[in-house]
Amino acid sequence: MTDPSNGYEAVAKIYIAGRGTGGTIGASEVRQWARELPPGSPVLDLGCGTGVPISQALFESGLVVHGVDASPTLIAAFRARFPAAPAECSTVEDSQFFYRTFAGVVAWGLMFLLSPASQALLIQKVAAALDPGGLFLFTSPELACEWLDGMTDLPSISLGADRYAALLRAEGLALVGHRRGAGDNFYYLAEKPS
Repeated sequence: MTDPSNGYEAVAKIYIAGRGTGGTIGASEVRQWARELPPGSPVLDLGCGTGVPISQALFESGLVVHGVDASPTLIAAFRARFPAAPAECSTVEDSQFFYRTFAGVVAWGLMFLLSPASQALLIQKVAAALDPGGLFLFTSPELACEWLDGMTDLPSISLGADRYAALLRAEGLALVGHRRGAGDNFYYLAEKPS
């Protein structure tokens, strides 16, 4: 049976003890991104894990965060930390949150854990769920490559900047920038035209 959490349920306690309690990688980039959204805007954190530090940075920026993660242990930690936040234990591909719309969507440390087909599907779903003028932030290496995830030893796949730009364009999203941030993360900034 395939693990819908891409191996993260099996390592959830290790993740929580390490990166899931007080890390800061990505928080400053997400706060900067969040400044482009009006306070109180709904945002979706895909693969939210425990909510630290990405969802926490979004909450601190005055946004209304919805979290989805396929690991029951990680989403339970998210719910315990942010009890008022809507949260769903589901794969991102099957999330019921995609039946509504958002001003912003974040997928930090998630995209490359998915198969190429699931990455393309996720971009399609994000494009449909974004409000006009909505923003999408995700991380994945700039170059097309494959490696083993440091937590799960499962394959990770980056489609590369050119392929991501083409997928975004095909769904009506504009790639408005990309940057290298803390932890040598490469992140993509996309926007849905108004």
